[in-house]
Amino acid sequence: MSADAADGARPLWHGRFDAAPADDLLAFTESLSFDRRLAADDIAGSRAHVRMLGAVGILDDAEVEAVLGALAAVEAELAAGSFAFAPTDEDIHTAVERRVTELAGPAGAKLHTGRSRNDQIATDLRLWLRREGAAVIAAIEGLQQTLLGRAEAAGDAAVPGYTHLQRAQPVLLAHHLLAHFWALARDVDRWGDCLDRADVSPLGAGALAGSSLPLDPAVTAAELGFARSFENSLDAVSDRDFVAEALFAAALTQVHLSRLGEEIVLWSSEEFGFLRLADEYATGSSMLPQKKNPDIAELARGKAGRLIGDLAGFLATLKGLPLAYNRDLQEDKEPLFDAVDTCRLALTALTGLLTTARFDTDAMAAAADHPLNAATDLAEYLVAGGTPFREAHAIVGALVRRSLDDGLPLADLVGAEPRLGPECVALLGPGSAVARRTTPGGGGPDPVARQIEQARARMAEQRTRVGG
Repeated sequence: MSADAADGARPLWHGRFDAAPADDLLAFTESLSFDRRLAADDIAGSRAHVRMLGAVGILDDAEVEAVLGALAAVEAELAAGSFAFAPTDEDIHTAVERRVTELAGPAGAKLHTGRSRNDQIATDLRLWLRREGAAVIAAIEGLQQTLLGRAEAAGDAAVPGYTHLQRAQPVLLAHHLLAHFWALARDVDRWGDCLDRADVSPLGAGALAGSSLPLDPAVTAAELGFARSFENSLDAVSDRDFVAEALFAAALTQVHLSRLGEEIVLWSSEEFGFLRLADEYATGSSMLPQKKNPDIAELARGKAGRLIGDLAGFLATLKGLPLAYNRDLQEDKEPLFDAVDTCRLALTALTGLLTTARFDTDAMAAAADHPLNAATDLAEYLVAGGTPFREAHAIVGALVRRSLDDGLPLADLVGAEPRLGPECVALLGPGSAVARRTTPGGGGPDPVARQIEQARARMAEQRTRVGG
């Protein structure tokens, strides 16, 4: 142990040990390098705890005032960047408590009365997630609003719909954009559900069994704005379901962003030519002067793997742990911070990209209006006349094969087919296939107009439900 550490603050457990902790132990077990971002939450939890200790008579008014004043000073030092961390500051809790004791003296040494770092970190992390999760929801809604705005502005522009990355049937561009909107709406639901279940205060659970002191967990829960306090102290300090849920919500949100990113990569290529990226949201090549690269979309796609790894790794950490707290749970913060930060940045970057990009609707129309894309409409015409669908499918499939094999226009073959005839040639015309998509939720003008209204209503409902 360094001389500075020996002369300065002692570890929180020093009374039980004769020897100071080894430098190797401190280096391996420290979490201050990443949990210092919980400082504001740790101070908020400490304020609530001190006020509760005063309310139940464990601290007198002067002691409460002294500790609250010291906490305010620590908060100011952290905000100003002047807070001096000590070598034995193993984590943010240790650092705050040490400095409070330096400032408030004997009253500061009472800060940890009735509290363990076990219920303290569980509280801090829930406070952090409550705030940062709400920021992720706001970022999702920002991307949703961009998708909705672009859909509203798209008008009657059509684009091929794909299955197996092969052209299938044309849909309105608005319909395609809103498909991503609805996936993100489910992400908002998941994040909201996760934050609801995280809205429980563990403070007062102690190390695992509560306390013999007259603590009142309901007071600290109310002080911190939690919806409720814990029911079981063992569960309160060991529960990290809310972290796992947040990691899943972040991973699935990122998977949805990956799918959107993949389409941006394809659509912005010269082979598709459907999307032109703004210079501000594209990169160039260090060697190839002609290049304009969709790096945001590629990274949104690539980072999905990392977030899936955050989730899988943390679940593997949890699966072997007995009750109650185990130091393994220190591994909850880095994947959570990484996943939430990454997801939020990806959402913001993709929102900027899509806000500024330009759709090449002429290129989209040329691809959407290819006669082969109306093959299903020909089959459905036959079905409407009484032909069994499998027979209709075979008839049209044979015409498509002849068109491709013999190089003949499909329209000529349709016009000459007795079961179809000249009146069906119009089904192959520009815009016809899109206009015929009339069923609810479909890709044609009428259902898409209804869907836009539904999306507007969904945005208003989300903002009411999750607080804007």
